Amino acid sequence: MRARRFLGMLAVAVLGAFVAIVVYARLFNTDIAVVEVPVESKMQYVNMPIAGGGEMMDFTDAVEQSIDAVVHVKTKEFREYAVNPLYEFFFGDQPSGDPPPILGFGSGVIISGKGYIVTNNHVIQGSDEVLVVLNDKREFNATVIGADPSTDIALLKVDAGDLTALKFGNSDALKLGEWVLAIGNPYNLTSTVTAGIVSAKARGEMGIMRGQEFGIESFIQTDAAVNPGNSGGALINTRGELVGINSAIMSRTGAFAGYSFAVPASIVEKVVTDLIEYGEVQRAILGVNIATVTAELAEEMKIDVIEGVYVTNVRPEGAAREAGIKEGDVIISIDETRVNSSPELQEFVSKYRPGKEVKVVVKRDGKLKQFNVVLRNLEGSTEIVQKTDVIEVLGASFEPITDREKQALGISSGVKVKSVKPGKFMKVGIKEGFVLTSVNKKPVGSVKDITDILKNSEGGIIIEGVDQNGSRSYYAFGM
Repeated sequence: MRARRFLGMLAVAVLGAFVAIVVYARLFNTDIAVVEVPVESKMQYVNMPIAGGGEMMDFTDAVEQSIDAVVHVKTKEFREYAVNPLYEFFFGDQPSGDPPPILGFGSGVIISGKGYIVTNNHVIQGSDEVLVVLNDKREFNATVIGADPSTDIALLKVDAGDLTALKFGNSDALKLGEWVLAIGNPYNLTSTVTAGIVSAKARGEMGIMRGQEFGIESFIQTDAAVNPGNSGGALINTRGELVGINSAIMSRTGAFAGYSFAVPASIVEKVVTDLIEYGEVQRAILGVNIATVTAELAEEMKIDVIEGVYVTNVRPEGAAREAGIKEGDVIISIDETRVNSSPELQEFVSKYRPGKEVKVVVKRDGKLKQFNVVLRNLEGSTEIVQKTDVIEVLGASFEPITDREKQALGISSGVKVKSVKPGKFMKVGIKEGFVLTSVNKKPVGSVKDITDILKNSEGGIIIEGVDQNGSRSYYAFGM
């Protein structure tokens, strides 16, 4: 009995000692042999891009010649306390003085040594003051020369010399996979540079320009990191040329998530040239409503080939109808350039001014037909619209109101305020989107109506119109 107990205790002791040795070896002994088991990698590797001379890709030259042309744009919007009788009844007098201004920030690009700076319309929209800070820390108050909400482009001007300006590059020549650089001021981190590639061209139909009846949504998509504050900044190629203005990101959080979008330089250059030369953007339109031909649309409309842009509607008295284009036609090309989506067609036409004749090839009943179309402006004319001194004093730009808007607002005619900058309208509180129905009790239906009335008016001006919610308002001011 004692022998069995002794043997049992001995076995337990030996086992305990063995366990202790193993634990000690694992915890404290560093001279443990490690056997590596070979594992086959399923990852595919791509060589880093190499420049022509065999060296690694270097962006420093492009950045050095561009960085001083990108500016920091700071804005202020002043407000007044709203009068609230209920507040005064329950709590006494409302706060005196003015509330603090709303501060905003973004980026801009110097495009001329004369002080012209391009940025996004949404960066300066509604602002009372715009300050531009150069890369060398100099600060200048900026004047808003004009804005085009349809492309989200605005033009500023500062009184400064010896400025570094960026040259426009050919955004049409960009290729998918080509390296591009974004320069801007994300989160007020000034002069930030990020790199990426061109992910797509003529990217549209995402709702970025929703709310704009004639919005042009045809963006360069890249994966260069862009965040709040980059808006209005430069997208450049590896030669340091301006190929786009960074405008938007696609994100669920508000921060960069891999997708950024820039207005192509071809659109930007045309818009700013119009603003400088005419004071207004000369928008040319075909006079059609369109849709990209997809597999579903092709099946529904019995289109034999999935290509081109489908004409869903032809506007009365428009350029396309006069030339002979019909609803149901499929636009294949314009001026021998193939168009395969609505954004592509929008971008192509946006480069022209009213009065330009273009060759439009459509497919109808399986056959190709060519039409010569003379593009018109939004008012149905081929004339170039000059901004008059009277309109300049108002500090506003205008656009026609659509039949759908007339019906929704319960009016028979009117002219919509497209944008507002310092001037008479801003002083009395007329906002973007307000629809003028009469000036000095005379109905208006075009910009010409407004200018004709104002030119023949003396003393005070009475503006009557409706807000987007249908509320009728009156404004009065002196010229």
